[in-house]
Amino acid sequence: MEQTDQTMVSPNATDATPQGAGPVTTPQLPLLEVRNVKTYYPIFGGILRRRVGSVYAVDDVSLTINRGEKFGLVGESGCGKTTLGRTILRLETATAGSVTMDGQDLLAMRGQALKLMRRRMQLIFQDPYGSLNPRMPVSDIIGEGLLAQADEENGWGKRSIRDSRVGDYLAAVGLNRDYCRRYAHEFSGGQRQRIGIARALALDPEFIVCDEPVSALDVSIQSQILNLLSDLRAQFNLTYLFIAHNLSVVQYFCERIGVMYLGKLVEVADTDSLYDHPRHPYSVALLSAIPVPDPRVRMKRLVLRGDVPSPANPPSGCRFHTRCWLREKLGNPEQCSTIDPQLRDMGGGQMAACHFAEQVHPQAAQEVAATQSVIETATELPD
Repeated sequence: MEQTDQTMVSPNATDATPQGAGPVTTPQLPLLEVRNVKTYYPIFGGILRRRVGSVYAVDDVSLTINRGEKFGLVGESGCGKTTLGRTILRLETATAGSVTMDGQDLLAMRGQALKLMRRRMQLIFQDPYGSLNPRMPVSDIIGEGLLAQADEENGWGKRSIRDSRVGDYLAAVGLNRDYCRRYAHEFSGGQRQRIGIARALALDPEFIVCDEPVSALDVSIQSQILNLLSDLRAQFNLTYLFIAHNLSVVQYFCERIGVMYLGKLVEVADTDSLYDHPRHPYSVALLSAIPVPDPRVRMKRLVLRGDVPSPANPPSGCRFHTRCWLREKLGNPEQCSTIDPQLRDMGGGQMAACHFAEQVHPQAAQEVAATQSVIETATELPD
């Protein structure tokens, strides 16, 4: 059974915020700046295994995440969300661009400097069971990072110090300290994810990439984990990059959201602006797919034509133009297929990469959806 009535205890008592305190005010100070980041994977072919192409997993993405912010990243499977998160953490090698944290270039770091920086940034994995070593007890799973970062100053090389710290973080995520000697198979899915969160917290990071941390959990457990992450942000002064598919989860949890499509960032806005008035045709289509939990409300979904193009051979111009409902409504203007649109300010901090973002509005989307046939749309190939 899930344990949710544990008192949240911070190992750093001086930095703790009591549970139940008011909402955290997000200071608008940038912690992380991503500039023109590209992550390409080579494609080799032929007898001599020469490079014949590239997979453009992340292509020229720029964004800023403020200190203390919960920044969401959404998009279809394969759009590059996880790759971008792993590139920021230096778990994937960037092809070009820069990632700075407090003014320090993460992509240029090597050796001891990079090792010390890893204490400040951690990852919560999607699969709460696959990310835990079944041969190791919880104390070793959480303490592994402490042992790797041990030095004379912190004393993490001593077993007693590590175990004490592990117990503190288990208590912080709502688990019993006595669970230290248990193994991963002895826990439920929600408890395993709590262990994963405790592991990410063990090094006192400032920035955490949450890679779909609730997608493998039951709906009731999802809400518990999301509330836990919010409490931990206040308690440990954390900043999140929250990657997800579920747009309802992102709306509930995040303060600003970035929308990705085929390796590109197509829109960035605060949560209310994005859900009330999206300015990119792809964002409109994503939001129309959110089910309304009321059988009395009937809405016509805006269905996109065809499949997502291959990231190894992306379309010219705007990458969304092969499936764009707005382009079709406007008579297929040529610039959509020839000129790659850049993110531009639409006012109020909202940015969109669309040549005709001013013409994106709910009425236009509803008119297109009303004329669509679901069967024809699902089977028809793009022009």
